Amino acid sequence: MTAAPPLERPSFDPAQLRWINRYTGLGRPFAHRQAGHGLPNPRWVAVSEAALADLGWPAGWWQHEGALAAFSAGTPWPGMDTAATVYSGHQFGVWAGQLGDGRALLLGEVETPDGTRELQLKGSGMTPYSRRADGRAVLRSSIREFLCSEAMHALGIPTTRALALTTSDLPVRRERAETAAVVTRVAPSFLRFGHVEHFCHHVRDGDYTALRRLADFVIDHHYPACRDAAQPVAALLAEIARRTAGMIADWQAVGFCHGVMNTDNLSLLGLTIDYGPFGFLDGFDPMHICNHSDEQGRYAYARQPQVAYWNLHALAQALVPLIDGDKEQIGAVLTDALAAYPDTFTRQLGQRMRAKLGLATEQDDDQALIDDLMRLMARHQTDYTLTWRLLADHRIGAVGALAPEPVRDLFLDAEAFDGWVVRYDARLRAEGSTDAERRVRMQAVNPRYILRNHLAETAIRLAEAGDYSEVQRLHRVLRRPFDEQPEHAAYADLPPDWARSLEISCSS
Repeated sequence: MTAAPPLERPSFDPAQLRWINRYTGLGRPFAHRQAGHGLPNPRWVAVSEAALADLGWPAGWWQHEGALAAFSAGTPWPGMDTAATVYSGHQFGVWAGQLGDGRALLLGEVETPDGTRELQLKGSGMTPYSRRADGRAVLRSSIREFLCSEAMHALGIPTTRALALTTSDLPVRRERAETAAVVTRVAPSFLRFGHVEHFCHHVRDGDYTALRRLADFVIDHHYPACRDAAQPVAALLAEIARRTAGMIADWQAVGFCHGVMNTDNLSLLGLTIDYGPFGFLDGFDPMHICNHSDEQGRYAYARQPQVAYWNLHALAQALVPLIDGDKEQIGAVLTDALAAYPDTFTRQLGQRMRAKLGLATEQDDDQALIDDLMRLMARHQTDYTLTWRLLADHRIGAVGALAPEPVRDLFLDAEAFDGWVVRYDARLRAEGSTDAERRVRMQAVNPRYILRNHLAETAIRLAEAGDYSEVQRLHRVLRRPFDEQPEHAAYADLPPDWARSLEISCSS
């Protein structure tokens, strides 16, 4: 988004958009139609040009009269069918019962060059599912979600997107007085594991009609290939397991911590969803907990793969009423479907980690080489992103103090790192690797720029004072995470000492 608006408004007529609204078309009990509670005197903070392009909308659409009101939960555009959806879920491993869109409003589904996309406002005010909360989102958390949604997309990780961010002077009370904001999110679907759980666990007289309608909806619109399977619902579960496994492998490879992996925060489409207390690893600690509210460390970085598997088991239990067969047959079918997760995760994480090392082939000892490097990184708390990125500049044969390299300086016990490098060099020579070609491959998968907490915090502090330029600048940097961008080199530096005091909680 440019700082100054163009002199002429773009030729963009929102009435020309074709809205489909398939999910709200299911009616009660799936969605509660209602208007949003618009922000008073809203203003734009940022707009994602990349998300705009994917929607097929013109770059200046936000200058259209009425756009600011529509995307601040005010007056909707023609064809929008605003509604809040209901779901349930397990939170921190405990059944929480009915939840739902307590501060989000589905605008509807629009045609794009890449298929249909749902648009949703987060921070749009109270709904029947707000659970005594105000239904608002604060500028602080909204900036984090806007930036990270688009940063993850640029990293190639499946995610919901962020189209726009607006704010207002409307006060919101959290730990302190803050200002309200609204994020416009985009995804093929915002359906979660919790939607399925809700319609399994909230039934009367064993009537699973709503659960069946939901499963049919998901299969027909998002997994049509499953319809021809002998057990379509089991095939659906297996495909969700595969997508979830791929997403978690992406998270682990790039050092991303979600923070609140409840079943209501996992997408049925394998998308990263609900950016609350998230974080990227700085110094590598496998048991890093990014969520200050997670006192038991349930969602620590190293535990994310197993937690996702646990959540898939909860999803499987919710689908039991739709599987044909006796108890033993159903158990076997679900076990087979869930097996897709560990198999896919192990294979895909191995592929990603070999790529991070620049290995072009697969050898039996690769996993030991990867594991030993990560043990060294954990022992010395080396910066996760910088270690992999600087390793791309390693030259075969450059080992020890006589041939120092920047990556070596990250390890307090440099001689231990030297011992690993000798093995790494032998592995590279065995496949005929050349430094120049390997460097290109490694820089294409090991980002230089990630959304570190201190970068987000700096942008937030300026934005809370009315200056949105750093949000927009950081957004532009993160759109090109693998490029050198020498003019923005400071964004790739080690975090400052004050960053260690930052705490992100569920209210963030």
